[in-house]
Amino acid sequence: MTTFNLSSFNSGPFILLGIPGLEEFHVWIGIPFFIIYLVALAGNSVLLYLISMERSLHQPMFFFLSMLAATDLILSNTCVPKTFSIFWLGPQEITFSGCLTQMFFLHYSFAMDSAILLAMAFDRYVAVCFPLRYTTILTRQIITKIVMAIVSRSFCIIFPCVFLLKRLPFCRTLIIPHTYCEHIGIAQLACADISINIWYGFAVPVMTVTSDLILIGISYTLILRAIFNLPSRDARQKALNTCGSHVCVILIFYTPAMFSVLTHRFGHNIPHSFHILTANLYVAIPPALNPIIYGVKTKQIREKIILPFFPKGNH
Repeated sequence: MTTFNLSSFNSGPFILLGIPGLEEFHVWIGIPFFIIYLVALAGNSVLLYLISMERSLHQPMFFFLSMLAATDLILSNTCVPKTFSIFWLGPQEITFSGCLTQMFFLHYSFAMDSAILLAMAFDRYVAVCFPLRYTTILTRQIITKIVMAIVSRSFCIIFPCVFLLKRLPFCRTLIIPHTYCEHIGIAQLACADISINIWYGFAVPVMTVTSDLILIGISYTLILRAIFNLPSRDARQKALNTCGSHVCVILIFYTPAMFSVLTHRFGHNIPHSFHILTANLYVAIPPALNPIIYGVKTKQIREKIILPFFPKGNH
């Protein structure tokens, strides 16, 4: 039986094609992706700057938000620059190690985002259901433990994918009909059995994200029950407003991601170009929209952004 420890087989570069079937539109598709990338870069950088510089924003909610912004910056810079360079300059080469690195940070950022959204749901649960004990429950030590759990869990889920790919021999033309390297896309080029890659690459991350969604759903069920038990309408409205931006971010993050995963696995009649375009949208759009949503819907952040431009109009 042939051994899989054949480093000579995976030394050549991969070629990223872009979106097969839409090559004639690549230049035009690249323009909105470039704009989205600039918005994501500026928006998340502004959020990080404001949260780090403003002492009034040194609260658990904004700390988790800064983690989300940093992770979104990693996600954007991992994939989107390569994407619009393919759209504008044609198919691009990427080394095997570069492809593995891109794959790792892509999936790692996605796992981090999911875990951070769960932590933010827990933060909102404590803020709404136990407002008087908020600072005693979410202490610095507890937040540090949550952060360590988020980082280590995401790493432990995704890092095995690197070894699952490194064990495979690649002896065919290394052309990836995509704009970036992702686990199953690389594995499908191997000239060996990839059953374990398919099982791990689909079951483990999906089960993890599904458990996050279930826990987020439980949190918001408890939050809504607490909100509707509040005595006054104003109190209910204020409590709902504190959760509104987080709910929008959850929908923007999970909806296209789950749609992309499900169509990739079960939508065999859907054109391959549509799969790839959808996959690019869920990588590019959430990092651009998240800071906009929090900037518009969160009063503390909105005031800090408006104040330099309208110093007398800060109501």
